[in-house]
Amino acid sequence: MPDCLHEAARRCLRAASPEAKLEATFAAAEAFARSTLAPNPDAPAPERIRMPGRPERPKLVHPRELPRRGFGSVDGRAAFVHAIAHIEFNAIDLAWDAVYRFRGLPDAFYADWVSVAHDEARHFHMLQLRLRELGREYGDFDAHNGLWEMAEKTAHDGLARMALVPRVLEARGLDVTPGMIVKLRALGDDATADILEVILREEVAHVAAGSRWYRWHCERAGIDAAPRFRELLAEYARAVLHGPFNLEARSAAGFDDEELAQLQALVEIDGGARR
Repeated sequence: MPDCLHEAARRCLRAASPEAKLEATFAAAEAFARSTLAPNPDAPAPERIRMPGRPERPKLVHPRELPRRGFGSVDGRAAFVHAIAHIEFNAIDLAWDAVYRFRGLPDAFYADWVSVAHDEARHFHMLQLRLRELGREYGDFDAHNGLWEMAEKTAHDGLARMALVPRVLEARGLDVTPGMIVKLRALGDDATADILEVILREEVAHVAAGSRWYRWHCERAGIDAAPRFRELLAEYARAVLHGPFNLEARSAAGFDDEELAQLQALVEIDGGARR
């Protein structure tokens, strides 16, 4: 384990197998908690963003190519658990890329995203074990690469990254997870629902970290946060923005009333245009 946090983050990003990525993540988070890892102001500049280490499977396809499966069968529930596991696997890399890519920020920034990486790795592991209980492995179903594609689009700008990855893509889980929990419990799948309860509770804090650091970047740059958020949504996120929104959870995760109104207005405008 190096003593430079940025180098440790790079190693976590490069780890390809789930086992290697989890091992590297847990080790780095533990070292950071012991203060044996720290940001190094003299570290080499970050490499140009590229695809992080991934296993050969799952096969990555366009979201339209993913079949729709209901929860009524074990295979359908396994596909659902796999989709959530894939999101969590990507989220590990997203957190580490924030640590690796964005330099010279307050120590609290790195503490937040190391903590998020650790949580996401734990979430993935819980879902991986649940998949095995359902007779499947991570990689058995196709998946898409939308989360990492947004990381690539925002690699040049920490403000845009904080606005769009945690507060748009990852925040989508705050909107849809409560309904999924209700459906799973109605089907008697309390084991999966219990995992989603943990993830939902902890994802509020992750999105809140994005809100906190988005506003920090805006304040440092002398930018009004709410209008800039609206501009970023229109520029980058119209195609991935869907309602309805879990207003209570998003409020707890740092969205103010103006931002929630902006989200709803954009969805209504796009929905009207499609009709």
